[in-house]
Amino acid sequence: MKETGIYQNAIRGCLFGGAAGDALGYPVEFMKENDIFSEYGPRGIQEYALDPKSGKALISDDTQMTLFTVNGILTGETRLKLRGVGGMPHVYLPSSYQDWLHTQEMTFEESRKQPQEAVKWTTSWLLDVPELYAWRAPGNTCLDILHLQRYEKSQPESFIRQPQSNSKGCGGIMRVAPIGLRKMTDIRMLDWEGAETAAITHGHSLGYMPAAVLVHIIQRIVYPEKPLTLKEIVLEARDTVAEIFAGDEHLEKLIQIINLSVELSENEKKDIVNIHRLGEGWVAEETLAIAVYCALKYQNNFSAGLIASVNHNGDSDSTGAVAGNILGAVCGYEVIEEKWKTNLELSDVILEMADDLCYGCSMTEYGQYKDSEWKRKYVTHGYMRDKKNESFLKVMKAGFLRIKRAARRIKPS
Repeated sequence: MKETGIYQNAIRGCLFGGAAGDALGYPVEFMKENDIFSEYGPRGIQEYALDPKSGKALISDDTQMTLFTVNGILTGETRLKLRGVGGMPHVYLPSSYQDWLHTQEMTFEESRKQPQEAVKWTTSWLLDVPELYAWRAPGNTCLDILHLQRYEKSQPESFIRQPQSNSKGCGGIMRVAPIGLRKMTDIRMLDWEGAETAAITHGHSLGYMPAAVLVHIIQRIVYPEKPLTLKEIVLEARDTVAEIFAGDEHLEKLIQIINLSVELSENEKKDIVNIHRLGEGWVAEETLAIAVYCALKYQNNFSAGLIASVNHNGDSDSTGAVAGNILGAVCGYEVIEEKWKTNLELSDVILEMADDLCYGCSMTEYGQYKDSEWKRKYVTHGYMRDKKNESFLKVMKAGFLRIKRAARRIKPS
């Protein structure tokens, strides 16, 4: 724990920073710039807009799915440590994302009323967190693809080689930051894993290649092999992913927008002018570019970078989340201003999972050390209803149709 504890500040910063950007951007996600400036003032939204019912700054589906990504990573790692059998995160993450889908289809109370005789084990202790049973404008692609995957008898060995959709929305990149927070010696394998994680739902190469760039950036920030500036890290990530996906027909577009984000970060124009040239963030390459721009320009000022990343036309919570991931990793949790730490929904769960990622599973298959709390969370956690149970299927189907009908503001990603 002493060896890994030195990374705690950056890991906490990355996860917490992403949630802070998500919560800051969520209230203005579907607002036009003129409306944002009209409601929040000429500088736009500068602090959390608190939910009147809970008094909290609400997270969106971006942070929800990021937490389920952490859960899947640690479930796989724990299985490897205790049973000697494991796989890369994308092997375990589909099950974890199915648990997230469960939270979108029924209330916490409804989930506890299902018949005990028709159950099977789940992977996510997060199903015990009532606040996660909340619909926060999830993307159509994530909902639709995960719903279809629920009934598949087996999952692909590679989601990149067997695309699940042709979407390049930002619903993949906004949840992959935790992949970059587990130390891996083979950076190319890590980048590929980031892409695989996004490709579970987003099968267009511009849906998963930007995710590879993001996890590369985060890995190099948190676990530096040699001193590099953030700009050097971004360019290394660009070049490495270009080598991995050499020959992809959409690669040049990704390279161009990354180059543009770097170039714009070095001029003196207003952020809103520069961000307009990068897009609105509804698709993954634009989300990455806006986040990289804000992180490079404000790498020593977490608050300024976070605020810049959400005050624009477009997918403000996702651009805020990814910018917050990068800026939080660079700055570290300890220097994040207190105003972002106060009243953030599920802040205790976010920090708990960040620490679990930092320290990892300390148990081994034949070791004497036991951790009952870790086992409760990441071995065999709780119950999920059997697919064959007709009454449960009716409840799940009704829940899915209900959220689809209610999705007046669902984002296309």
